[in-house]
Amino acid sequence: MATSDSSTKKNVVKSGGVGGIWFLGFIGALVYYLHTHSGTFWLVVLAFMKALFWPAFVVYHVLQLPT
Repeated sequence: MATSDSSTKKNVVKSGGVGGIWFLGFIGALVYYLHTHSGTFWLVVLAFMKALFWPAFVVYHVLQLPT
């Protein structure tokens, strides 16, 4: 029995490197926010949440720049 071409196809992701850059940014932001918000458990949780959403902060502040 011959195998068909559809069973041997492979998916190729050509833009997969951005995830690694985002992860490095997340680690850097987490270290920064942990340094500024260390103390209690809830401040550490706040630092983790800020590290997750740091790109949104950047976009927000860039859009506030005068044109």
